[in-house]
Amino acid sequence: MTAMPPPLLFAPSESRSLGAATSRLGGLDLGALEERAFEDGEFKLRPLQSVRGRRVFVLQTLAGSADASIAQRFVRLLFLLQGLRDAGAGELTAVVPYLAYARKDRRTQPRDPVTTRYVAQLLEAAGLDRLVALDAHNPAALDNAVRVPCDHLSALPMFADHLAQRLGPGDLAVASPDVGGIKRAQLLRELLAARLGRPVDLLFVEKRRAQGVVSGGTVVGSCEGRTVIVLDDLCATGGTLIRAARALRDQRAREVYAVFTHAPMADGLRNVIEAREISRIITTDSTADRPQGPAETPESRLTVLSIAPLLGAAIGRMLRFEPVAPLLGEWPAPDL
Repeated sequence: MTAMPPPLLFAPSESRSLGAATSRLGGLDLGALEERAFEDGEFKLRPLQSVRGRRVFVLQTLAGSADASIAQRFVRLLFLLQGLRDAGAGELTAVVPYLAYARKDRRTQPRDPVTTRYVAQLLEAAGLDRLVALDAHNPAALDNAVRVPCDHLSALPMFADHLAQRLGPGDLAVASPDVGGIKRAQLLRELLAARLGRPVDLLFVEKRRAQGVVSGGTVVGSCEGRTVIVLDDLCATGGTLIRAARALRDQRAREVYAVFTHAPMADGLRNVIEAREISRIITTDSTADRPQGPAETPESRLTVLSIAPLLGAAIGRMLRFEPVAPLLGEWPAPDL
């Protein structure tokens, strides 16, 4: 019987560093790519080794940068997937740590686009067999949009482990900056309470948005004298997190931590770092090449956790035909 060819992971240059770390930790080779840019803005991506019959993973994060917009990154991902399919790749999996266009997942006004579904349709048309996403804005909506299997990963166990090792004694609470994120905050509250062995309260901050105008700010639950961890999936401009932190401080919270998986905009991250109401910021490198501020020091308020071990553990489990669901609760992963 002919042995199965070894799997490969490809990552375009804008996600190459994260792809290299992920491939090393996942136990598979990083595939070589020819990347050629043409004068008029067109490009070519070509695998420099055979992919015929192989299980192939493509890692691309969809956060825009000065060198490549979100649309450019998405088109590069689509073209690379289709090129690998044409070259005879076997099972084709896209690993997309930051999935852009995921916030518009339903119609809230007449003739609204449902962009999440359009993204899913384009990925499927490129020949995708499986999608891996990290802390998608609305996992249920993404499941409904894609028709191929979708594996959901979360940074929440990493956050809970990091916080449990650094939080001192005293009353704690996890807060959602809006009603829509309560389930996410509840999951972190449960993970943190299990690690600390003591109660952790749950709060949320009222938020209303109408025609682009944000209002509200009532804190539901008691935060007086507590360290409050405000959790969100992403920090775009930082406005939601800063607004929630101010409301919590007004209600005499002792400290406010801002915790979020994705920082797709450098300005948003900078705004949160500069906000005096926030004691500490914890995020990940899911957007791969964004400026993340100073490295962690005793004086620094920003901590950036690497998602490469999480992605590597998930890919390793898929290669062994094991479920990735245990990674949603246990960290460090049992196979690391």
